[in-house]
Amino acid sequence: MAEALVQLKKKDFVSDQDVRWCPGCGDYAILSAIQKTMPDIGVPKEKIVFISGIGCSSRFPYYMDTYGFHTIHGRAPAFVSGLKCTNPELSVWMVTGDGDGLSIGGNHLLHVVRRNLDVNILLFNNRIYGLTKGQYSPTSEVGKVTKSTPYGSLDRPVNPLRFALAAEATFVARTYDANPKHMAATFLEASKHKGVSFIEILQNCPIFNDGAWTESVDKKVRNERLIELEHGKPLVYGDNKGLKLEGLRLVPTSWEGDEVPAEVFTHDEASPTTALATMLAEQVDPLPVGVFRRVQGEQTYDEALIEQVEYAKQKVGNQDLGALYRSGASTWKVD
Repeated sequence: MAEALVQLKKKDFVSDQDVRWCPGCGDYAILSAIQKTMPDIGVPKEKIVFISGIGCSSRFPYYMDTYGFHTIHGRAPAFVSGLKCTNPELSVWMVTGDGDGLSIGGNHLLHVVRRNLDVNILLFNNRIYGLTKGQYSPTSEVGKVTKSTPYGSLDRPVNPLRFALAAEATFVARTYDANPKHMAATFLEASKHKGVSFIEILQNCPIFNDGAWTESVDKKVRNERLIELEHGKPLVYGDNKGLKLEGLRLVPTSWEGDEVPAEVFTHDEASPTTALATMLAEQVDPLPVGVFRRVQGEQTYDEALIEQVEYAKQKVGNQDLGALYRSGASTWKVD
């Protein structure tokens, strides 16, 4: 008789380590939302792994009572890939920041996304380097004054969602640290997806970039400046406002009365192409949050790799490594 799974609670995912982030950091809210979500994904905690690179967000594995790796700068995708391909039964979560993931780790992140590995990527975006004390990051705005750009940044910022969509991620979403309920719901949806899940989390850094996303997520303006995406529902926000398609872009529109006009665009997260999701990712005011793209049924990289290995075993059988070293027309002797 199979042993029933013990129903876990949030406290079961809280480690015994002292949480060391600055007071008021958005990381606290994200950590709490993840710990709250873990019992609902239906996976034993000994089969859950958190892997991070370097940065404030990368302390995450210490604070989760699960398995985890705190790895090296920008290289978490390599560890994630190796772990998932050799232990496909694990629920693997990668934690990175806008600097760790999109600067030194940008190339690595690109490939783990395009391969559609069955992992969940959480990208914390506070538009600044926090751990190294306030330099501009790949997502900082043009003109951003920091310690490393005293006369303003000249770099055009990376849009994390466009980055993921260009690599054809099969699940792309955005949430924000000021709304724990929205975060938890987004994380749960990501956990259900078979394939790569890419989630951008808008996050505040009260020390080096306070108010990073205030213009969009503050409670006073949220109703008018955010648009919550729902599959099959019109893109509406605020009081009688919405987005309509005009050429190859979405533009705001408004109306009188209670009935939503037919011209207001309907969100389709399951569109087979990335065109609609990309238009939404380019939208700034109102700023969309929620699931941009969710495409089911595509084979994951880990599945394909395991199939290929099994095929090779059947085709050539189990081979002797020593014989392989000595095969071929030439051999070398190293003194």
